[in-house]
Amino acid sequence: MIRRIALLCLALSLPALAQTTLNAAGATFPYPMYSKWFSKYHDAHPDIQINYQSIGSGGGIRQVLAGTVDFGASDGPMSDEQLAQSKTKILHVPTVLGAVVPAYNVAGVSGDLKFTPEALAGIFLGKITSWNDKAIAGPNPGVKLPNDPIVVIHRSDGSGTTFIFTDYLSKVSSDWQSQVGKNTSVKWPVGLGGKGNEGVAGMVRQMQGSIGYIELIYAVQNKIPYGVVKNPSGEFVKASLDSVTAAAASVKTMPADFRVSITNAPGKDSYPISSFTWLLIPAQSKDAAKGKIIADFLNWMVDDGQKMTAELTYAPLPDSVAAKVKVEIKQVR
Repeated sequence: MIRRIALLCLALSLPALAQTTLNAAGATFPYPMYSKWFSKYHDAHPDIQINYQSIGSGGGIRQVLAGTVDFGASDGPMSDEQLAQSKTKILHVPTVLGAVVPAYNVAGVSGDLKFTPEALAGIFLGKITSWNDKAIAGPNPGVKLPNDPIVVIHRSDGSGTTFIFTDYLSKVSSDWQSQVGKNTSVKWPVGLGGKGNEGVAGMVRQMQGSIGYIELIYAVQNKIPYGVVKNPSGEFVKASLDSVTAAAASVKTMPADFRVSITNAPGKDSYPISSFTWLLIPAQSKDAAKGKIIADFLNWMVDDGQKMTAELTYAPLPDSVAAKVKVEIKQVR
């Protein structure tokens, strides 16, 4: 009995393990990867919890500017104007590479459809309205395409996935560039809106005749067919780890702030709707202890997290970029 009391007194006298919670919000594009990373990091550091809200890149940018989160996330880099609004320096830390794919639900078609840039721009501009249009049928000889109307699905929220897709369309279509342009939110000429990659994927899966743009992992996990896209070299390329990595290899000089676009990248093996995605990290944290944890997580992400990317169909950072990211992390306080 005396021994039990002594052990209880000892337990009560030991300091409780302090729990630190970091709050973050933003892009849905890398959410499956971030979710895994934050869970694995917590396993290694039980006293640290990272709560991430998958609300879209627009929301992530707004919250990091408002200071309501410890860090944000976006698939579209912040503009110079947005960065100027911040009270502290915001770092763009690239984390992984991914692909945006045209996912579809077409009656009687389960295989890979080939899409030219002109066809994708025409569909999302509302100029190509039926699945058997020659712009789609031409590159797909032998595929029985129905005379069904095309139902366009796009994002309803501010979205880095939208930024990537519209950045691509702006490069391949002068009509798109002049009429719509690129941004995390645009005035869509046609279509229905879904919230998040999850929402668009769900709508495409449910609605026959639909097409939408989603990050590759959402098409894979939901078993939704997605298209092969013609790149600048004239090759029809399917999104994959290798084709996204090939697109990243096209960047010969990485900007110092990592804000770079690799859509419509040259090279016969490059998938044309590829992109880096970024964490938006305040260089000076409001809480020094949290700043130290964020820096430690970022180093872990580069050293250990990159080894986990392939299983979720993301491409890891090129070694040259990873080395530069390690230097960038030294600014985080």
